[in-house]
Amino acid sequence: MATMGSLIGLVNRIQQACTVLGDHGGGAGGSLWEALPSVAVVGGQSSGKSSVLESIVGRDFLPRGSGIVTRRPLVLQLHKTEGGQEYAEFLHAPRKRFSDFAAVRKEIADETDRMTGKTKAISNVPIHLSIYSPHVVNLTLIDLPGLTKVAVEGQPESIVQDIENMVRSYVDKPNSIILAISPANQDIATSDAIKLAKDVDPTGERTFGVVTKLDLMDKGTNAIDVLEGRSYRLQHPWVGIVNRSQADINKNVDMLAARRKEQEYFQSSSDYGHLAHKMGAEYLAKLLSQHLEAVIKAKIPSIISMINKTVDEIEAELDRLGRPIGGDAGAQLYTILDMCRAFDRVFKEHLDGGRPGGDRIYGVFDHQLPAALKKLPFDKHLSLQNVRKVISEADGYQPHLIAPEQGYRRLIDSSLSYFRGPAEASVDAVHLVLKELVRRSIAATEELKRFPTLQSDIAAAANESLERFREDGRKTVIRLVDMEASYLTVEFFRKLPTEPDKGANNNTPANDRYQDNHLRRIGSNVSSYINMVCDTLRNTIPKAVVHCQVKEAKRNLLNRFYAHVGSKEKKQLSAMLDEDPALMEKRDSLVKKLELYKSARNEIDSVAWK
Repeated sequence: MATMGSLIGLVNRIQQACTVLGDHGGGAGGSLWEALPSVAVVGGQSSGKSSVLESIVGRDFLPRGSGIVTRRPLVLQLHKTEGGQEYAEFLHAPRKRFSDFAAVRKEIADETDRMTGKTKAISNVPIHLSIYSPHVVNLTLIDLPGLTKVAVEGQPESIVQDIENMVRSYVDKPNSIILAISPANQDIATSDAIKLAKDVDPTGERTFGVVTKLDLMDKGTNAIDVLEGRSYRLQHPWVGIVNRSQADINKNVDMLAARRKEQEYFQSSSDYGHLAHKMGAEYLAKLLSQHLEAVIKAKIPSIISMINKTVDEIEAELDRLGRPIGGDAGAQLYTILDMCRAFDRVFKEHLDGGRPGGDRIYGVFDHQLPAALKKLPFDKHLSLQNVRKVISEADGYQPHLIAPEQGYRRLIDSSLSYFRGPAEASVDAVHLVLKELVRRSIAATEELKRFPTLQSDIAAAANESLERFREDGRKTVIRLVDMEASYLTVEFFRKLPTEPDKGANNNTPANDRYQDNHLRRIGSNVSSYINMVCDTLRNTIPKAVVHCQVKEAKRNLLNRFYAHVGSKEKKQLSAMLDEDPALMEKRDSLVKKLELYKSARNEIDSVAWK
């Protein structure tokens, strides 16, 4: 099996790597950091939390003062070394070693102020501190703000609940070991730490109780009932601690000397002498380390399962983001063409109905074009007054002999010209739909998200092709309209009635060439012909638009771009494949996390069963 502390040392290294990669705790679960057990230190303000932690570490390194001193969680990782100089490192100050622990204290205070300002506010963003020393055991401790009952001046009224919520976010986790600290000069029934621990761990299997300030109890009283589990029973033994006196703190008494003094107190105490071998900070550290080791061993199967699941998720995400590209021109050209094919596939899915958007083209033909044709001003153009004007102008000074043919032709020509507007509008409307589908397709092509420059190049090439297709479409539909005006359907007019007007008004003034009924018939005949042409164009304009624009977009949208790319040099291809820096950063982060998780899995497997 693994040697004592080796698993904890490994867990410390893994947690440290997690924090560097941003995959760490801070109240949120779901990370490898959270899956690994650690010890959360809980207690009321002035309960002696800081003294306990400093006794475990053997160094005076925590800020002190009245009121709320710990205002951010402190993730404290202890690494046992075989010798050499003791030093500390902060995650927020990488590559900077602190050998002066007074400087560590100042850095904790300064880093707290950087987040909260020089106020008494709190923050749930943790400070990560690692201490390397031959005088510690491998252990991860999380020092949390002290629980309080009232807000003092300078604190928001919500501070009491805010602190409790923050502490709960750590101790609620099933992998959290609770170190509940209570002062001996306070009734255990009123202990904030025990009350909270009981809420989240009613069976007491995750809770270690610590009683501090034993030497400050009133004469004639002791904490034997608590320490022996009669006042409040836990599944783990209670541990008593004797804090350094204020005088010792003022004199900067060496912490190792303070540990010896603490042991002397218990050994010489008539009340606690029989428990001396299970009291003190040094014993507490070893007890926690042994328990943490056992918990880690028990959790190994679930940790490995969680790691395997996360490895699969990271690899799937890397596949989605795309793997790194080869450096040679052939690999780069292949990647560009592959991206183009992926885009083209999505674009065709939009057109063919696999994705939304293509239906808007049908909407142009089924709604927009008929509505535009219906709004054409034929009623006004073929009114009695305008028909008289056009017919009269067409005859000139001579009256027509049989029928006003030139008048008919002019009326039809001028009416047919109105069709140009809806025809061109249909071309433009479909063009806008196709441009929008290009934009959507680029956004929906996952493979392209890596390459903003290539996205722009493909968009520019596609839109350039659409402009050509629009011009072809416009020419074609205008030609259709012009064709209708170039040759009239003679059979239509041969079928028209030619008998004289019945009920003609013989009293019509002599200077009127045509009677009103005759003019109305001319207008009606032209209207019937125009309606026939309208029905034809309602069918042929969509066919022309689809043939010139939609079909061409499906067949040849990027053909010119392919030829253009094929002629580029390696340097130009590389420029097209400059990835989005944010995605590159994300992929690098995922690769590092993947390496971390795989390495952690291998190390846990190898260390756990030695």
